[in-house]
Amino acid sequence: MRLVVALGGNALLERGEVPNAEIQEKHVVAAVESLVPLARDHDLVITHGNGPQVGLLAIESATDPALPHPYPFDVLGAQTQGMIGYFLLQAFENALPGQQVASLICQTLVAADDPAFKHPTKFVGPVYDENEARRLGRVRGWEVRRDGTAWRRVVASPEPQAVIEMPTIRTLLADGTVIVCAGGGGIPVCRTADGLLRGVEAVVDKDLTATLLATDLGADALLLLTDVSAVELGFGTAAAHPIHHTTPVALRAKTFSAGSMGPKVDAACRFVEATGKRAMIGRLDAAAALLEGTTGTIVDPELGQSSSDSLIRSTPVTQ
Repeated sequence: MRLVVALGGNALLERGEVPNAEIQEKHVVAAVESLVPLARDHDLVITHGNGPQVGLLAIESATDPALPHPYPFDVLGAQTQGMIGYFLLQAFENALPGQQVASLICQTLVAADDPAFKHPTKFVGPVYDENEARRLGRVRGWEVRRDGTAWRRVVASPEPQAVIEMPTIRTLLADGTVIVCAGGGGIPVCRTADGLLRGVEAVVDKDLTATLLATDLGADALLLLTDVSAVELGFGTAAAHPIHHTTPVALRAKTFSAGSMGPKVDAACRFVEATGKRAMIGRLDAAAALLEGTTGTIVDPELGQSSSDSLIRSTPVTQ
């Protein structure tokens, strides 16, 4: 099978951890251990988030006295692709000696007039308490919002239209290469009036880019891996319960947080709607079981039932 896997931020950093290189490398090694069974048996394309890393670089760039102005977000995105791609490349090569592995710096085409530029929603960087977040917002000209129990910076997240390096990805995949690509959703670029590419100040959602990759590559399944066992209704409340088997119709009838699970749900629905194939959302350390359909949230084209509410099963798919 051909699989596209999107790694959530927990692949590198848990919430509140200090973003030291050695901590991130440790998490990457654990992530790769979970993916090795998939890489042995299937064609594997991997993308990943970069929110904490790009946010950290943005802070460092903004406060560097040697710079007359901060680096733009497209350049910071490229830097994080190189760093995280290196971590994943080395971990896969160590875990699978002799297997071809490639990590690509990728650009993602977006529209210059995308309305997202006027309504930032993508969380980047570390977490703060509300007072500190609002102070930094005033001092640095950031827009900040609540992210769960903490506060973070938000930036524009335009819709991905195409991965510029797709022909190279296809060539490598046909040669049996494990591919790490389009990290952080890809470096956001648009085309000028004369057809040239230029970077833009934004961060593309990696789950939506994963859907684009999976659809364009004819993937048999899309796995969205994170640090929760399944999508939950009523997340964070006493009435919370998991969704184990559902459809795009059922999921789109519900509301999920735009800052966390919402993009994953939307990405899963888009892939299933576009291809008629299966998408899964679940824990990174249960990737193999998720592919088998024995854990997590499994999104299928249909379940053969009529009402949207009845399409959500809160019992494991094996029962």
